[in-house]
Amino acid sequence: MATVAAGGSRPPLHMLAAESDMVASLALQAEHRFPLIAAMILEEIERAELHEPSTLPADAVTVGSKVDFVDERSGLMRKVELVLPARANIAEGKISIMTPMGAALYGLTAGQSIDWPDLDGHQRRIQILRVRQPAAGGNP
Repeated sequence: MATVAAGGSRPPLHMLAAESDMVASLALQAEHRFPLIAAMILEEIERAELHEPSTLPADAVTVGSKVDFVDERSGLMRKVELVLPARANIAEGKISIMTPMGAALYGLTAGQSIDWPDLDGHQRRIQILRVRQPAAGGNP
């Protein structure tokens, strides 16, 4: 299991090359409004292994993925769908990639953990339990 300890290395990330370009563009557009989130996303994309759809691990979190994870600080298990900002709706469990939690999940695979800051700047350890991909032709 890949884990991040405070000050340690981060787990490997796997992203779709074309999708990472789109997400990087979103982050650059949001840089003035959300500089910390934009910087975190751009840093994660920079260190990710980029894939074509045929080589992406089946359990990698992409835009449109449904993710079960545990917030180890609170002990709560959550089920969310990672979406683009326009589709975000917390009441429906749809979280934007342009949030700290969305940025934390992006590119991880089932079984991985990462320490990530929340909106208040507190570190949270997030563990990915399960990832389900969108149906072919689905809308992120």
